[in-house]
Amino acid sequence: MNYQDRHVVITGGTGALGSAIVGALLAEGAICHVPYRSEEEAARFEHRGHGRVSLVPLADLADEPSVMSFYAGLASLWASIHVAGGFAFAPIAASDKALLGAQLESNLISACLCSRAAVGAFRRGPGGGRIVNVASRQALEPRLGANLTAYTVAKAGVAAFTAALAEEVAPEGILVNAIAPSIMDTAANRKSMPKADFEAWPKVADVAATVAFLASPLNSVSRGAVVPVYGKV
Repeated sequence: MNYQDRHVVITGGTGALGSAIVGALLAEGAICHVPYRSEEEAARFEHRGHGRVSLVPLADLADEPSVMSFYAGLASLWASIHVAGGFAFAPIAASDKALLGAQLESNLISACLCSRAAVGAFRRGPGGGRIVNVASRQALEPRLGANLTAYTVAKAGVAAFTAALAEEVAPEGILVNAIAPSIMDTAANRKSMPKADFEAWPKVADVAATVAFLASPLNSVSRGAVVPVYGKV
């Protein structure tokens, strides 16, 4: 997909989906910049030590000065992929202002700030670029957000932000898209839902392949899309 020597930021890159995305990009020749929150998180990252992986401590992606400083330090940038986010299973009685704020910060505000900083980095380069955000199935189907209202609102914001930004920056050759996963087949999800049909869940490698295409030069026309990646669920 022509990632050779292209610099890509992957927030949340040390998690299950993020790590799969990093692996897919490395296989295509990309240079990956992966912010991380804690040394423990960085230590267990499977691509740690790879010659084309740069691990960067960045504890809070909702902190504007930190995000702007990180992106300003990149010599060049082709794509920015925003996997980092938070999840909260909480009925409305437990969804107070603090919980709502935390969901907005970890999901929506982080995606907005990283996208803004990425656009600035693209503009310092030869032009063009790619952004891929991560929404959720609840963002497209809000009725599935019962007991997940704060999370659903935050991810719906990511979907709306993606469409709006895509329209704004398309004339510059910057294509902005998002994916909307359902429950992905990860070790953590299997542990929390042991009786589920794991085979129906989308596999992280397949979701990563979708992201890798959207962020690649091979994608020359798709923008403003929120692509469902539901598997068989």
